[in-house]
Amino acid sequence: MLPSSRTQLGLFFILLCPANIIGLWWAVGSPLVMDPNSICRKTKRLAGKQAELCQLEPEIVQEVAKGTKLGVRECQYQFRFRRWNCTSHSKYFGKILQQDIRETAFVYAITAAGVSHAITQACSMGELLQCGCELTRSRAPPSPTVGPGMEGTAWEWGGCGDDVQFGYEKSQQFMDAKSKKGKNDIRALIDLHNNEAGRLAVRSYMRTECKCHGLSGSCTLRTCWRKMPHFREVGDRLLERFNGAFKVMGGNDGKTLIPVGDNIKPPDKQDLIYSADSPDFCSANRKTGSLGTRGRICNSTAMDTSGCDLLCCGRGHRDETVVLEENCLCRFHWCCVVQCRKCSVRQELSLCV
Repeated sequence: MLPSSRTQLGLFFILLCPANIIGLWWAVGSPLVMDPNSICRKTKRLAGKQAELCQLEPEIVQEVAKGTKLGVRECQYQFRFRRWNCTSHSKYFGKILQQDIRETAFVYAITAAGVSHAITQACSMGELLQCGCELTRSRAPPSPTVGPGMEGTAWEWGGCGDDVQFGYEKSQQFMDAKSKKGKNDIRALIDLHNNEAGRLAVRSYMRTECKCHGLSGSCTLRTCWRKMPHFREVGDRLLERFNGAFKVMGGNDGKTLIPVGDNIKPPDKQDLIYSADSPDFCSANRKTGSLGTRGRICNSTAMDTSGCDLLCCGRGHRDETVVLEENCLCRFHWCCVVQCRKCSVRQELSLCV
């Protein structure tokens, strides 16, 4: 792996992993994640813009860590029914990040999006001194509302719009810093492209929300503001890009990426790109980062990626009955306790063999 890729990989692990994993990033829930001082102290690899953020704006680094965790959780949700399920096993996940496959592209995009989203939300919640609500004085008026009685309704920008540009810039400053140093190699170019695709999945899909004001429920004035998309929407959109990701190769000049194949349009800024084919993830293999699918729960009647035929890679499945305890017959007692009984429930599961 090229030096810039190694340092970027180390940065990811630092954000999410315990300190005893030699500069690697993945244990969600580690105390290190919530302590920006530890993030900045535990590694000597941070330099330039990243080191500057650590020194001058440690609270931004804390939001970077929160955003990375947000991206990881969304990755696990989006891939929950796939052979590779965004596993949190550090040794295997590290191998995924060292490759340049479609799964790696999604991880880079969703974490860059998560950082942008988390920082922007912190601004709107008043948790950061460096930013606040979006400035809207020079913004064009919101689109007119179509409906009876809405003609001629006055409007004004107000409320607390999300300052997505601030979150975008801070995500770019921190997540792209290491790759920019080696931006003449193909891996760095691909990482930068996928980081940007993730941020654009947030910034390019802002929505306008409005509230009506007037006597007796009338709408004589509308106050409008801009909000980010829900992060689940961001994940859904990036999964679509993952399914249609472009395979690329480096150009002769070392500064451009060329799509592989005949008559293929070049990817746009919101597309995900990769340069190597993914393993099938059917069997456990530490070299490729595959945990395999043996023992995974599958859907015996589904025909999609969650179905036993695809998830079990043709090996077949076995049915198993398990007994689970869950709350039942819950009653509310004044004041203010809910008491439940424990009921045993039998559940049929299909497991890959």
